Amino acid sequence: MPVLSYRLSALLLAASLAFEAGAADEAGRLRAARHGDGHAAVIDGRLDEPAWQRAPAYDGFHKHAPRDGKAAPAGLRTTVQLLVDEQALVFGIRAWDDAPQKMRVALARRDKVDLDQDFIGIWIDPVGHGRAAQFVRVNLAGVVSDGLHRASDDESDLGPDFPVEAAVTRLPDGYSMEVRWPLSNLRFPYRGGKDWRLLVERSVPHADGTLLVSAPLRTDALSHLSFLREVEGMGETVAAVRDRRFIELRPELTLRADRGIADGVRGRGRQADLGLEINARPRADWVFNATINPDYSQVEVDQPVSQGAGNIALSLPEKRGFFLESADVLGLPLPAFYSRTVSNPAWGLRATWRAADADATAMSLRDQEGGLVLRGRPYETIEYVQPRPTRASLWRTRWHGDGLLLGAFASQRAYEGLGSNDVIGLDAQWRSAGGDAQRQATVTGMHSRTTSGFDMAGQPVRSRRASGAYLHAKYIHSSDAWWNEFALEAIGPGFVNDNGFVPQAGIVKGTTELARKLGGQSVTGIELYEFEVLLQAAEVRTLLDGAGGQPGGEVVSRELRPGIWFMAPRQTEFWTLLGFDRQRARTGGKLHDTRAIHLGFSGTPAPWVSKIGVELALGRQLDADADRVGPGGNVTIDVGLRFPLRRGWSLELDHHWNRAWVQGTLGHPAFADNAWRWLANLHFSARDSLRLLAQNTWGARRDDGVTQLEAWNERQVHRSLLYRYQWRHGRIASAGYVIEKMPLVGTRSKSLTLKLQWEI
Repeated sequence: MPVLSYRLSALLLAASLAFEAGAADEAGRLRAARHGDGHAAVIDGRLDEPAWQRAPAYDGFHKHAPRDGKAAPAGLRTTVQLLVDEQALVFGIRAWDDAPQKMRVALARRDKVDLDQDFIGIWIDPVGHGRAAQFVRVNLAGVVSDGLHRASDDESDLGPDFPVEAAVTRLPDGYSMEVRWPLSNLRFPYRGGKDWRLLVERSVPHADGTLLVSAPLRTDALSHLSFLREVEGMGETVAAVRDRRFIELRPELTLRADRGIADGVRGRGRQADLGLEINARPRADWVFNATINPDYSQVEVDQPVSQGAGNIALSLPEKRGFFLESADVLGLPLPAFYSRTVSNPAWGLRATWRAADADATAMSLRDQEGGLVLRGRPYETIEYVQPRPTRASLWRTRWHGDGLLLGAFASQRAYEGLGSNDVIGLDAQWRSAGGDAQRQATVTGMHSRTTSGFDMAGQPVRSRRASGAYLHAKYIHSSDAWWNEFALEAIGPGFVNDNGFVPQAGIVKGTTELARKLGGQSVTGIELYEFEVLLQAAEVRTLLDGAGGQPGGEVVSRELRPGIWFMAPRQTEFWTLLGFDRQRARTGGKLHDTRAIHLGFSGTPAPWVSKIGVELALGRQLDADADRVGPGGNVTIDVGLRFPLRRGWSLELDHHWNRAWVQGTLGHPAFADNAWRWLANLHFSARDSLRLLAQNTWGARRDDGVTQLEAWNERQVHRSLLYRYQWRHGRIASAGYVIEKMPLVGTRSKSLTLKLQWEI
């Protein structure tokens, strides 16, 4: 249920960030002031320089959350000013607070600045189309979250890290903040571009989770990026810097030593890798990227991956700069291109071009062996280990019109003499914001040709040419009273995309989601800020595949889920759905009744609780291997805690636990899968921290009293300690120690990794 929960939360944010057409006037726009005294602004959080006295201040902030219809509190007045020179944008924010002792000031991990903290967020669309925006959030401890937000799916990607410089000064009646954003990291057309657009937000968690934004409320907005406010006074700066050249060199040194035992054999190893990333912008509309022998050991992420990105990199969020550059131009649906299919490149080249009404990007990489190749079937995803290097290439272009986008792309995965997988496609998006509702329609079509396959042993072989097609269409209608979403997806039996993510093939899937917005409600004395009645429906059927022996029209799954969702005080969110579902485990098998109740809850009940989240499904669960249904469920619990310490230190604790099980007929679970993770981060400053990660996973199958399947038991243990120090953007030193065990089979490994990244 996380997609529903996220979408509804994102809808609340999106709805409030729009402004009514024609409402802006000279007093309601943010105006940039030139900072032309020849001296760069000193970023110290104090707005006491003469330039700030000359810059116009914008204070048109409105209350976004809670959406209780009340005006923005007078005691939380906020102003923003903008200075521009030939190097950067510099924002000055003054935030008043009538209860400054309650402001939440605590260190956190990068990209973990959220609504449980006081922060300022800045969203910039330098292209002006309203299709994507770069954003940063800075909390009162100077910690940054940043990323890219796309309007097409109204979701944020926290992967990109921008070289912003920020400083905060606490004041008796609030705080002031300065944020410097280099122009070299903002992407815009060389000439003829639209006006830049901007949004500023302010989080005040102690005021019942208040979020203030620089645009009035509109409840039918599909995406807040469509209504970012235009910035005045940028034209002169854009003309002055569009010919400036920027180049970044990022060498990286990784040293690793490991030892372990597997199958009774002990081993040791040492490895030293030197890599380089090159980012060049010869002028505003062109960006070139290159990566040579990068190390993607992932020692700086929370997931327990120690020996290279490896074949489980598919499940990790993208944090590799080469793939994140120009992600807004790529803008493809997930099946078309998924960067995690490239696990360990030896080298890569990429170029991106932007114009006022068009853009394009192209890349080519040589991927080393070891990654996963996914080939979908109606009832399963077959995984193959990539045993030899491959070449991954992609080309993408788009044309932008008023409310219309047209795109084309082509990709190839070449298997060095053993054939290839080639995909071409077209896509389009239409948006309408007229009248009393907003509408959006998207369509994507792809065709694949594949001459590479795998034999029974999982080895790559050249195969007979096979072709397949893919079609996806989606329509969204939003008004003050309704959110309606319809989607149709068809994946032909022969469709393969080894540069994308296609876990199923040979199916057609239809989905519908209807949400009736009922606004604020009062239930037994509890004030609900938002209340919605929901209905979800979905059905998956097979497509005829004569070669594979798959009949057409067979129901794989069917869902009918009515329910409710609401928001309440203390950032509380709750949803529940009654699932009248049916599922089939295999071709020709029984269509099982899998009725269950699904519910979720999240909130921040105390200042030291960053989040409590629970998701639960209880009822009839399908055991696919046994092709039977039994009582069971799936439970996930996440608890985040944050404690300020002496000397300005901070302790972050994240706990995660999940369990999935299907009960047998002998009084115990026939199948169970469990995972537990404890993550502790001790922050010494906004630049350095010590991270301890402990994770256990275990799964088992026992006699279910019916199928007599072979019993098995698996257990994995991971422990890691990481110290990380960043003395400026792009200059990072880290040291990590990892222990991994599989106790039941006697396998264990230990590794020590030292990494130095240096930006020139």
